[in-house]
Amino acid sequence: MRAPAPPTAPPVSDADLVRAYQGGDEGGATALVGRHAPGVARFLAATGADPGELDDLLQETFIRAFRSLATWRDETAFRSWLLSIACNLARDDHRRRRRRIVVTLEETDLVVQSGPAEQFDATEAERRMQSGLGTLPRLQREVFLLRAQQGMDYSEIAQTLDTTPGSARVHYHHAVKRLKELMA
Repeated sequence: MRAPAPPTAPPVSDADLVRAYQGGDEGGATALVGRHAPGVARFLAATGADPGELDDLLQETFIRAFRSLATWRDETAFRSWLLSIACNLARDDHRRRRRRIVVTLEETDLVVQSGPAEQFDATEAERRMQSGLGTLPRLQREVFLLRAQQGMDYSEIAQTLDTTPGSARVHYHHAVKRLKELMA
């Protein structure tokens, strides 16, 4: 008979990590970055951020977040607040560049295919999806990415994009409809 496993500590909340950082514990900041950087990077990449600028945008997102932690309200999800900062930076970046670039998927992100025909189909579907995302209006694209890629619910999306949950639903519906038309 095995001895019972020792109880595991409950996960530390974002609010606890913020308080730890504000109290001088750099580990709180490190944990927040480790927890949220991959999702923020995926979001920035999917919005069409220049691949060469992606690391800089990610770093700037966290710099701005840590500089303005006093403005974060504990009742708002830290991730939503962080993604709203990233969203604003992405918009600024798009304005500066005055063109859109869609980041391609890495080879490691693709599902392993069983043959050349399946590989061609997957590559073609990826191309059509990227092209379709590029044709969506900015708000529809952002809502779609936050919902489909980040798994956010409509109230989180509304907070992130400074809109209403109903508006987020409508934008998501229109984005999905448009992408389905393009993928057919």
